[in-house]
Amino acid sequence: MALSRVCWARTALWGSVVTSGPYVNRRLQLVRYGLAWGGPRSSKLHLSPKADVKSLISYVVTKTKVINGKYHRFLGRHFPRFYILYTTFMKGLQMLWADAKKARRIKTNMWKHNIKFHQLSYREMEHLRQFRRDVTKCLFLGIISIPPFANYLVFLLMYLFPRQLLIKHFWTAKQQIDFLDIYHALRKQSHPEILCYLEKIIPLISDARLRWHVTVLCTKLQHGTHPAIHDILALRECFSNHPLGMNQLNAFQMKALSRAMLLTPYLPSFLLRHRLKAHTTVIHQLDKAMAKLGIGQLTAQEVRSACYLRGLNSTHIAEERCRTWLGEWLHISCSLKEAELSLLLHNVFLLSTNYIGTRR
Repeated sequence: MALSRVCWARTALWGSVVTSGPYVNRRLQLVRYGLAWGGPRSSKLHLSPKADVKSLISYVVTKTKVINGKYHRFLGRHFPRFYILYTTFMKGLQMLWADAKKARRIKTNMWKHNIKFHQLSYREMEHLRQFRRDVTKCLFLGIISIPPFANYLVFLLMYLFPRQLLIKHFWTAKQQIDFLDIYHALRKQSHPEILCYLEKIIPLISDARLRWHVTVLCTKLQHGTHPAIHDILALRECFSNHPLGMNQLNAFQMKALSRAMLLTPYLPSFLLRHRLKAHTTVIHQLDKAMAKLGIGQLTAQEVRSACYLRGLNSTHIAEERCRTWLGEWLHISCSLKEAELSLLLHNVFLLSTNYIGTRR
């Protein structure tokens, strides 16, 4: 029986004309299938372990997004105020993390290519300056949250005192405007003190021409007139040495200028002087980099931030007026030497106090 099957299969494969029955034909088909394709294959599809992992991850991510969306809609409908705080906090964390990565990238590039701070582009310099201030402000929260269970107190303090404890990334849009107005009102309180000091030192100026220029400038400021650029630059010599040079300022004037620069005045005199010098030097370097870039290349938000840093409350002033004011500031700043930076420091008050739209 087995021998006959082999013969029939051999005959069919080699073109034999011998007629076979249906049973033999079926067997020949199986033999041909086996010879051509090997053994029969399983109909089940087996994925590789790597494909299985990717499919599982994709499924988990999709489900997480769906659940997260439902959670956000639930909070938005039932707890709208909490939802605003929650979304603001989460976005703030994302922006702070992005700032940290960018700052690290800039510092790495500086280290690799031996680049100094003043050699960076304007945007890189401004990013590092702002990030340092943000980290300094966040450092206080990190310190007070170290004791056990103190993190609950920290969250309460963050909710009650967002302006004092949180950086702008964690402020709502309304809070940003309100808090900037509050900060500007605080620094405006120092303007009368700065003007009073300038009037007091007029008799101490030996040069009659400089004494006359300071008198005219103080009179304009008292009458609400915005000083011209040449009125301020005429005082360069007066602010480079006694009595208004950086090293000749007394403690009273340095405290007033610190408040005008939104710096703490509660430090010893030598620390106040050092901090004012460092802060003014950084602004002078930023001004040079900005002049190289061009004001026209700055976005509206960058222009407003630059004006606010230099003493102008730009939150309620049109963008074009902000650009005009910033152009005046750059003209003065880029005309000054390092020994004349005391004039740039006082310019925070001189150029901003009577500018159009700043009286609120």
